[in-house]
Amino acid sequence: MNRFGRVLSLGVITPSVLVVSVICGGCRAQEAAVSPGPAKPVIPTHRPVPAPPQASGNRLWVALDDHLGRGTKRDQPAPTLTLRSAGASPLVLRDGSASGVSQPLATAPNLSISWRLQPLAEPVKVSRLVAGPYASFETADRVAQRWRQQGVQALVAHPGEWEVWAPETASVLEGVATRPWRNTITSVVRPVLEGIDGDLKTLAGPLLLEAPDGLSWKGGVMQGPFRLQPDAYGSWTLLEQVPLERYLEGVVPHEIGAGSPEAALQAQAVLARTWALANSHRFGIDGYHLCSDTQCQVYSDPRYAGSAVRQAIKATTGQVLQWNGKPISAVYHASNGGVMASAPEAWAMAPAAYLQAQADGDQGWLDAVVLPLNDADAVRRLVQAGRGAYGAGHPLFRWTRTYTASQLERALASQSPGVVQGVAVVKRGPSGRVLTLRIEGDGPGSPVDLRLDAIRRTLRRLPSTLFTLETSGEGVWRFNGGGFGHGAGLSQAGAIDLASRGWSVQRILQHYYPGATLAPLAP
Repeated sequence: MNRFGRVLSLGVITPSVLVVSVICGGCRAQEAAVSPGPAKPVIPTHRPVPAPPQASGNRLWVALDDHLGRGTKRDQPAPTLTLRSAGASPLVLRDGSASGVSQPLATAPNLSISWRLQPLAEPVKVSRLVAGPYASFETADRVAQRWRQQGVQALVAHPGEWEVWAPETASVLEGVATRPWRNTITSVVRPVLEGIDGDLKTLAGPLLLEAPDGLSWKGGVMQGPFRLQPDAYGSWTLLEQVPLERYLEGVVPHEIGAGSPEAALQAQAVLARTWALANSHRFGIDGYHLCSDTQCQVYSDPRYAGSAVRQAIKATTGQVLQWNGKPISAVYHASNGGVMASAPEAWAMAPAAYLQAQADGDQGWLDAVVLPLNDADAVRRLVQAGRGAYGAGHPLFRWTRTYTASQLERALASQSPGVVQGVAVVKRGPSGRVLTLRIEGDGPGSPVDLRLDAIRRTLRRLPSTLFTLETSGEGVWRFNGGGFGHGAGLSQAGAIDLASRGWSVQRILQHYYPGATLAPLAP
């Protein structure tokens, strides 16, 4: 409610176009009706892209490659997209914009698609309020949720780093840095099909690709079908339509290792399934569900899934971890260093009852590691120990990294810290993980405060935020830490350890997500 007693409601026309309507609440009677003037044209925040269908066990749209064609100039196209059949049957390319089955645009063992700028008949204006960049989707989505609570259609985007886009007229959120962005689009990037005879055919898309023998892709084979479609940034995305259970075959062995014990493989299958369904909205602005890299789950050739992986997936078919009847945020990581992180220690997100800080080990370890680990001495004792912790055999269970002043300056170049003179831990969470790391220099941007996931995203050689800090000579700082990843949820090293000790999949999942329920996916 604003000070005039009016409620603003937002109605969506397209994913990128908002219409603002005003409902009068408690308005005084008017002596004369006032005819409203002509409505101002609504400026979209981005180029509209059709929303993906709802994710289900039947299909997910997964990006094999994104931002294709980005950087195309009038005299210089972006790198060519080369598509190869994995067998004797040729690839078939069709126009995906037509209704029904269209005639093939090309049929060949290999297809080469280049890029061309095509002028628009009418320029298109776009404008938006941008928050970010952010180190993770989770942090960006938390900001977007704050806008949505005000009735603003805020969208999480990934033009390079995670950002939040809102209409330019949206109110600024307290504590959130934003910037206006405006542009007039005069041309678009189009795919160009290169014919055998050298003929070039500019296509509008989206394009459908059939690969009867599979598509040879990054050293593997993907089954498809496939789709090449534009995104919200003026580039293109190559997508695979994949059933959920086949998707798991391409995730589980690449995330935890095909040789892991049975219960660990089953736990990973449940988590990968749960995570995929709970996060299928990540790329809604671009018209698909999930990516195939570490911003989502690593997805590659499902053929790498051996019999043990397939059996683990089959044994848990349709099962997900739930909280109040909905899939949980089933985050996981490689190694927690002996202590689990709470959700707010990893990202700027609301606490989750099933993601709590707690020691991860046998009774002796639990007796020795008493939370909260709020000071450096407590964390130092932790990283100097390890006996009794689950997953202590992981190669990054304990680690040391060194940063020089010049290395820090390069990592923080965009924030202008100047010559780095000091590094200090400002705040820790209950698991001992660093929540705020301060870098001080003599530049205009000093001090630079790195928070939560931005610490590892900026200082990329740090395996985790569970560390102590000490000077190691002039302009040199040594980080002594434990674990690999954000530390929340299941530790894959811990799950492998516990499965080797005879723990069941149910017991492992309950250990890392206390209170969550393992149950079949609702139809």
